Amino acid sequence: MSDAITTFFRAWSETDPKARRALIDDSFATGGIYSDPRSGARLDDNGAIADYVGMFSANAPGWTARVEKTDDVNGYHRAIIAFGGKGPDGAEMVQHGTYFATLDEAGKLTLLAGFVGTGA
Repeated sequence: MSDAITTFFRAWSETDPKARRALIDDSFATGGIYSDPRSGARLDDNGAIADYVGMFSANAPGWTARVEKTDDVNGYHRAIIAFGGKGPDGAEMVQHGTYFATLDEAGKLTLLAGFVGTGA
């Protein structure tokens, strides 16, 4: 499992902006790119990535993002992420996403692209 991927998704539960930014900086290379269906575009600045991730904790208080499974082939990494917490009705719920990543020589993310669901 990539430490950078695990570190990045720990940031999704971090409510302190400075701590969240530190986790983003620890996981992303300078100029690394993040994208998912809700990001609106490719984000290529760690500050913009941290701000985007911060919207998750602001809009879904108490929710977490947990790496459930990872694998890799030929230098590409895939991670299945479980986003979970209480829904609007108070019941626990989980939503999954699939992310594909590339890492630099230092093990930091250079690209992380997310998709809704697990492709099943």
